Amino acid sequence: MIPTRLFDFIEFQAEKNPLKKAFSTKYNGDWESISSEEFCKKSRVIARALVDLGIQPQDKIAMISSNNRTEWSLIDTSLLSIGAVNVPLYPTITSKDYEYILNHSESTYCFVSDKEVYDKVIAIKDKVKSLKKIYSFDQIEGCSHWSELLEKGSSMNHDSTVENLKSKVKPEDLATIIYTSGTTGVPKGVMLSHNNVVSNVLSSSKRLPLNNGQASALSFLPICHIFERVILYVYMYNSISVYFAESIETISDNLKEVKPNFMTAVPRLLEKVYDKIYARGGELSGIKKRLFYWAVDIGLQYEPYGQNGGWYEFKLKIAQKLILSKWKEALGGNLDLICSGSAALQPRLARVFTAAGMTLSEGYGLTETSPVITVNDMRNNNFKIGFVGTVIDGVTVKIAEDGEILCKGPNVMMGYYKDPKKTKEVMSGDYFHTGDIGIIDSDGFLKITDRKKEMFKTSGGKYIAPQVLENQMKQSLFIDQIMVVGSGRKMPAALIQPNIEYSLNWLKEKGITCDSLEAACKENILIQAVENEVQQHNQNFGSWEQIKKIKLTPEEWSIDGGHLTPTMKLKRKVVTEKYIQLIEEMYL
Repeated sequence: MIPTRLFDFIEFQAEKNPLKKAFSTKYNGDWESISSEEFCKKSRVIARALVDLGIQPQDKIAMISSNNRTEWSLIDTSLLSIGAVNVPLYPTITSKDYEYILNHSESTYCFVSDKEVYDKVIAIKDKVKSLKKIYSFDQIEGCSHWSELLEKGSSMNHDSTVENLKSKVKPEDLATIIYTSGTTGVPKGVMLSHNNVVSNVLSSSKRLPLNNGQASALSFLPICHIFERVILYVYMYNSISVYFAESIETISDNLKEVKPNFMTAVPRLLEKVYDKIYARGGELSGIKKRLFYWAVDIGLQYEPYGQNGGWYEFKLKIAQKLILSKWKEALGGNLDLICSGSAALQPRLARVFTAAGMTLSEGYGLTETSPVITVNDMRNNNFKIGFVGTVIDGVTVKIAEDGEILCKGPNVMMGYYKDPKKTKEVMSGDYFHTGDIGIIDSDGFLKITDRKKEMFKTSGGKYIAPQVLENQMKQSLFIDQIMVVGSGRKMPAALIQPNIEYSLNWLKEKGITCDSLEAACKENILIQAVENEVQQHNQNFGSWEQIKKIKLTPEEWSIDGGHLTPTMKLKRKVVTEKYIQLIEEMYL
């Protein structure tokens, strides 16, 4: 049996390589696990309850969870098995966004994780005519608990109906609508079929060295994002035990508890982990401090497959034994593979994490491509730092005349929900326009150079690729976030949010005590230090590309503050509007 529909994955696991701990979630301080067999049984019970509620094939069911948990996967599998459509939403968006998406998708039921999300949904429930009822995963006063479905479906009344509906679900049927957060405009509903996602799971699995039935993974990236969701199906298909982290704040503790072999991450998180570990080196003294920075420097020179030669490999072994192995221990000790996606990964991170024994494998894709297009794989010389890997099986990539990456394959979306015009705009025949600019080298590795829409011209007619500049500058320990500006202006400039912890500690060492980022940004000594860092990294670019002026922003850029999308991408329009005065000052 080869899975052809999304709910087939857990049944494939139960039949081929069942797990005693298929999914584990922490409740009140204790891990609670569910086996493959029990998961399938509960899913069947819930499916009967959903039928009893009157849910029909292709009905839209919204799912909003602040953390990943077993209940989410149970409901997901159950509703997909009767042909319904899962509409996952980000927990961090506003009530107004919920109102738009729930109305646009015509969702009939909504599952929420906790009171904070419930309050945002209940505030607009009367404005969503299609919404019949809300269920919660946590116990919330006034809201029906999801466990009611286990009671409702305990009788066998609808069992034959469930079986009949299940048999009628086709691979080409719509399985999910994912509303992209977007950096501008209203969200677009990306329609993905069972086959879109299943084909991606099967092809992606070939690129991951998964040890079936004897490995575990920690899941914490938002499950409403297609990246983490597909990885969950990959884990199901390959019989990998999944542990759901309690929250983004508890990842460090959860890693030490679970000691996983695999996890996914976004570059922003990896940058924070690197900066935190690097900062610890500054707390050392004498020979220990010199040894620490020597080992990190060795890690930052890493190239795969012994490309640096025997003398380097000898030094690397010493660095690993004395220092770098402790990095791995700090992340549980068994973490062999980290898959990175969603944004550009700094090559230094790929080097140092991989040198420390945790292969950091970067991939590339979009929600519209289910999502994986390319991915690195340390096996068979299929890993190259600074590139996002080679194209997965069944997918075709070509570079358009203007440098845009085009993609064709079974992973390309069905289209944007209720928006054939926008769908037509991004398609050329079977090829999807990714909006990214890139190149393919002679070995077939893809390199992303920028977002097509984000590139701009200066008033002198020179093209600027902001992401390339930003990625280089973020290697500075002083810089947490940066946005390059200068469209139609005489030169590139940049807004910079300094790394709060590092900057405050650095100032303290200089005898200056600040209690906030706002206060720190007023210190000329910090401004000069950041300018010096920018000038140092400017040397990697042509004179017309170099950042000529900077302004430090007095607040932390965040999702809640509107600076970043839920996947930690810059909302350039919002950041520009927030700091337009600072931008204007740079061009006086």
